[in-house]
Amino acid sequence: MKRFKAAVVQFDVVLGKVEDNVNTVMAQLQDLEGRGPDLVLLPEMWSCGFDHDHLKRHGEKTPGILKALCRVAAEKHMAIAGSLPEILEDSVANTFYLIGPDGQIRADYRKIHLFTPGREHCYFSAGNRPGLADLSVGRMGLITCYDLRFPELSRSLTLNGIECLLVAAQWPRVRSEHWDVLLRARAIENQVFVLAANRCGSDPNLEYAGRSQMITPWGEVLVRAGEQEELLWADILPEELERARQTIPCLADRVPLAYRGREQDEG
Repeated sequence: MKRFKAAVVQFDVVLGKVEDNVNTVMAQLQDLEGRGPDLVLLPEMWSCGFDHDHLKRHGEKTPGILKALCRVAAEKHMAIAGSLPEILEDSVANTFYLIGPDGQIRADYRKIHLFTPGREHCYFSAGNRPGLADLSVGRMGLITCYDLRFPELSRSLTLNGIECLLVAAQWPRVRSEHWDVLLRARAIENQVFVLAANRCGSDPNLEYAGRSQMITPWGEVLVRAGEQEELLWADILPEELERARQTIPCLADRVPLAYRGREQDEG
């Protein structure tokens, strides 16, 4: 892992207004000129929000959005990550893209855990493979919103060598305490950096928490946003990862055979 500068864009995603949202993000990316982040993280479904009745129409615009982001990433030599609707053969996926500083798509992770209380399973197809990507600064793992509640996924990414966990979300204000606790838990238990981009503002159904943040492998919050639109910055230092893993070597001290269930033992 190498030292790098990360930026997180927290903004109020306007439901169904792709052009407005894209203009907001592109303006933010242009404002980064000369400030030199190595990685910029955007929220979940940042182009359109959960405008369920028009997802396919919005998804048709995703290839063009990705092309524009790839161009900006290459011009500014920075990675850009965030979730967008992806058109599949007969459905739509909530896909977390990571574009490298060379302008190439390095990962396209389809959200595995769909939020059934919000009926996401009625509108999206779930993914079935983890999100992993190698950048020159380190190995990244990708998870999306509700995935945060499933520690097995973050642990499997850690066992695949990630050093930084990227989280894109539209997490509601009513469960903002869960957001804070789960982000720190994933950082502490896996001894990885956690960079989390959440939206703020509201749509007709929910108010959103904001509170985007970046957390060290020791569980220290480097920076946290409030509930308004905000751009976060932090230096991600490899020595922090080394310090956590050397001080308490819990990853090295794992005993996988002891975690097997009785059914596995008897099988």
